[in-house]
Amino acid sequence: MTRSLVVKVTCGAEDAERCNQAFTVAAAAAAAGAEVTLWLTGEAAWFAVPGRAEEFDLPLATPLADLLTTVADLGQVRLCTQCAARRGIGEGDVRDGVTIAGAATFAEQVLDDGVQALVY
Repeated sequence: MTRSLVVKVTCGAEDAERCNQAFTVAAAAAAAGAEVTLWLTGEAAWFAVPGRAEEFDLPLATPLADLLTTVADLGQVRLCTQCAARRGIGEGDVRDGVTIAGAATFAEQVLDDGVQALVY
């Protein structure tokens, strides 16, 4: 059985190192062949909008946009429904490869057999 990894990132540029760590772990796991879903919640919701990940800057870190693209290409990227709504982000506002989904989807995913969930 292949284990799946669910990474939930709850912060954005206000906590740049923690945010970047979540994206780095998700991208590294996806590149290694794991089934990965990256959940964008809280202030990380903004990275679902085109151009926002490109604005993120953390010295000596892989660009966030590159990490996000890796996960979107090799796994799944989901944006929290309520987090999106609170920020006025709709289906038509998100970058390619991002889907909006709610807490029930998250709970179902992390409670499945063989899933490891990490929250940053």
